[in-house]
Amino acid sequence: MDNPFQRVQFDRTRGSKIRETIPTEIISLVQSFCYQEDDEARWLIALISDTGMRLAEAAGLLLSDLVLSHDYPHVIVQTHAWRSLKTRSSARTVPLVGSSLWAAQRILEEHSKSKFAFPRYNEGRDLTATNSASAALNKWLKKRTSSTYTIHGFRHSMRDRLRSIECPSEIIDQLGGWHTEGVGSQYGNGYSLINTHRWMSGIIIT
Repeated sequence: MDNPFQRVQFDRTRGSKIRETIPTEIISLVQSFCYQEDDEARWLIALISDTGMRLAEAAGLLLSDLVLSHDYPHVIVQTHAWRSLKTRSSARTVPLVGSSLWAAQRILEEHSKSKFAFPRYNEGRDLTATNSASAALNKWLKKRTSSTYTIHGFRHSMRDRLRSIECPSEIIDQLGGWHTEGVGSQYGNGYSLINTHRWMSGIIIT
């Protein structure tokens, strides 16, 4: 029996927002502002800018999720009671390089009295205050860049930056926690930290 929906095509982009990516020169500018202002909110922006993490993922981190005493410093993105993950593939390990490594170092230096990487958005709360973080950081970003760029734009830019160095698509998906199409992607443990660190090192802005 023929499937009546077999030839029906769906426009997956309909109703979805087109998010603007952030050019490399603007990312570099923003990172320089983060170094200058050197506070908790700027560490969050810097961390996102060179990992491509979602804002909620980064804002809800524990200090113990930042692993610097390792040959390949990295952040562990995992579910917490105060901050869930968007999808199963969102759970991952992302190498820390460039500005994200600097941010992680500053966080661990300054927040020894809290278990949270970003106490401002978690202390005394049941859930990570992602919305208030988003509003504040986007306002700051708009003021510094005089444009409509948003914090989420760093995530889209990360995919483009990895593509520009010809990083394999499966590794890009693993680093960003994006779902990979195909049965094969459901098997195995993914690419090693040594491998992903090598590719992430290629996107450092100098």
